[in-house]
Amino acid sequence: MQITVSGKQVDLSDALRVHVANHLGLISTKYFDHALEANVTFSRARSFFTCDINVHAGRGLTLRGEGEAADAHAAFDDAAEHIAKRLRRYRRRVNEHAREIAGRERPEAARQYVLEEVYDREDTPAPNGAAHEAAPGPTTEPILGPDTGPNAAIIAESLTEIAFLSVSEAVMRMDLADQPALMFRNSANRALNVVYRRSDGNIGWIDSTTAA
Repeated sequence: MQITVSGKQVDLSDALRVHVANHLGLISTKYFDHALEANVTFSRARSFFTCDINVHAGRGLTLRGEGEAADAHAAFDDAAEHIAKRLRRYRRRVNEHAREIAGRERPEAARQYVLEEVYDREDTPAPNGAAHEAAPGPTTEPILGPDTGPNAAIIAESLTEIAFLSVSEAVMRMDLADQPALMFRNSANRALNVVYRRSDGNIGWIDSTTAA
């Protein structure tokens, strides 16, 4: 497995790099027939170190873990444990899923966007910290920049895929990647579906097929 370790304003020691490589190697050997690559990023947040781990374990199968601690080693261990905990939940299904997905219809190409957050005028703090004076007209009018037009500005975009999955496979992928939602085509009826994590901790499921 190819492992890339980087730091954002953090000096990374050789001992830390070895620790990362050894630990991820153990996880890969224990849970996968093979894993393709892993990216580990360290950064500082106030007096703490943070660690973000992204493991690409097969076509469309991504694992993500985040950790925070007083030192970089402990932050990595925290993030790695989050990944291991999710893998233990799906231990018997991960490699089976990876093997099955290789023979399925290729996923559809799609594009995902990140939109700039838009605030109500009265909720947006003034530059000097004082409250805005109430503007005439509806108070729900959004604050928009000169180039955003009627909608918020796109601040990032990237390619993604919409895979053919069962509902249980989609939930597994969403959980392993630590995502709040996942769009997929239901392998049973080819319709666009979405699974998402609800605020009560349960999983929501949206099926676009017309009810009979």
